[in-house]
Amino acid sequence: MLRSWRQRRRVSQLDLAIEADVSARHISFMETGRARPSREMVMKLAEELGVPLRHRNRLLVAAGFAPVYPEREVRAPELRVVREALDKILAGHEPYPALVVDAAWNLVAANSAAGMFMEGAPAELLAEPVNVMRLSLHPQAMGGRLLNLAEVRAYLLSQLRRQAEASGDGRLAELHDELASYAYPGVDLNVAHVPGPADILVPLRIADGDRVLSMFTTIATFGTPLDVTVSELAIETFWPNDEATAAVFREGLQPKP
Repeated sequence: MLRSWRQRRRVSQLDLAIEADVSARHISFMETGRARPSREMVMKLAEELGVPLRHRNRLLVAAGFAPVYPEREVRAPELRVVREALDKILAGHEPYPALVVDAAWNLVAANSAAGMFMEGAPAELLAEPVNVMRLSLHPQAMGGRLLNLAEVRAYLLSQLRRQAEASGDGRLAELHDELASYAYPGVDLNVAHVPGPADILVPLRIADGDRVLSMFTTIATFGTPLDVTVSELAIETFWPNDEATAAVFREGLQPKP
């Protein structure tokens, strides 16, 4: 497991040894099972390699130690302060959409404005757990409403692929392959956007009846988490990319026929 994470991070035994202040030979012996690391060494190596907390627990178990990072349900009493923070962020971002997702991009919470992303989606996509990536690209959901589908799809798939490689999460790899298989009749997916002088971000250009909503997103995470669940939460907020879109949300978003 240590070798796998080291190779995933493209770090040599020597480089890791220097960062961990041990010999490259000791790193080699730990990887081949000839040396047993202490719990502190496992945690130090995991920190140097940027291993997610969930997988740090697995490294500890593989080395013969108990997991040290708890994993609680979001609704657990111990996470009350986290829920309160999320509620304040979601409510404070209205009238614009905001949502919270877990490591697999499953929806954890959302504000009322985020309901626009579920409008018209088939029932199977709205069954628990609702996957935000799937909603974003499915041709019968947002994928059928994105006017710049090719560039948004390319960005989301590349992001998902990088996350799968960095996290070692097989669920993300499977989700990537599923989303990449979606067909969009009549849509050229090979169109590349060439940035112009005035471009700042690649927006989501969403068809909403006879108008176009243009939005960009930001993603935030909790700093210094020590709980597996909290470490995997991400808050995605959507912002208007022009005044016309901002006005639509300020006046109260009503679906157009």
